[in-house]
Amino acid sequence: MRLLADAVGVKAASLYNHISSKEELLRELLMDMARLFTQSMEEVQNAPLGPVEKLERLIADYVGYTVEHTDAISLLTGEWVHLDERPKQEFLTLRDNYEDGFRQILTDCMDAGHFNKIDVDIALFSTLSTLRWLYSWYSKHKEINQLKLEGQIKRVLIVGLRK
Repeated sequence: MRLLADAVGVKAASLYNHISSKEELLRELLMDMARLFTQSMEEVQNAPLGPVEKLERLIADYVGYTVEHTDAISLLTGEWVHLDERPKQEFLTLRDNYEDGFRQILTDCMDAGHFNKIDVDIALFSTLSTLRWLYSWYSKHKEINQLKLEGQIKRVLIVGLRK
């Protein structure tokens, strides 16, 4: 908290007037990102798009969030384990729902004949692993244009799956 206070130019005691604990700060950051992903998934699921276009939109959203919120995205991969039990369960429910929606869209792509029929859980793992760790690569390559990055990630993840 002292480092954070120094970074924003206040005393640590002043920071505690606004934030009761490190856990509260972590919870707010993680839940804000989880809600952002949940909203994205709901919009994509309800959009009048084909399954490949839905997948492209999810990837574009993920890349955009990574570019816009690199530091907050970095927390998603492992910091959730430090949440208290109730917020941890809420976070995991949102994450599981997002993964279920993503899995369904991948399944729809396969069922429609756009992708080879492979184990959907392996496809989900491979796709989300790439997206979840993109922040690490991007933090060293911030000079890349977001649209170029989005296009390249889509090409790697989608064209590589196409028949």
